[in-house]
Amino acid sequence: MMDGGGGSAPNTKKWVVLYPVYINSKKTLAEGRRIRTEKACENPTCIEIGDCCHHLKVPYAIEIDKAYPRDFMQVGRVRVLLKKEDGTFFNPAISSRKQLMLHVAELLPRHAGRTKKQEPASSSNAGPSKSVKGGKKKR
Repeated sequence: MMDGGGGSAPNTKKWVVLYPVYINSKKTLAEGRRIRTEKACENPTCIEIGDCCHHLKVPYAIEIDKAYPRDFMQVGRVRVLLKKEDGTFFNPAISSRKQLMLHVAELLPRHAGRTKKQEPASSSNAGPSKSVKGGKKKR
């Protein structure tokens, strides 16, 4: 039985699968990372990867109900179509899975959702100053 995804589900069967683990800098190679840590980004989500694919003008489908086999707590994956039916690439700069992963990982830190999340975290410095009390000071 196939999921009823508006008729598009059977078409995505042959698309390239991209799990967030593949480009997660927090994971080891044994845990599923597929690119160098320097190029990878911290804890990417399927939605962010999908937005990056949209920016790169590559067709994609987000599958939230799927989990990464090595770590089933890691839920969600993105299916991406690299080639058109005539064999040409949707984005000439992306001709392989590896190039797709590197491009997406490069775009992710500049993602709108990430830049908004980081601003409030850096402005709230009231919490850590309390824990300094009673600790060693080297000065």
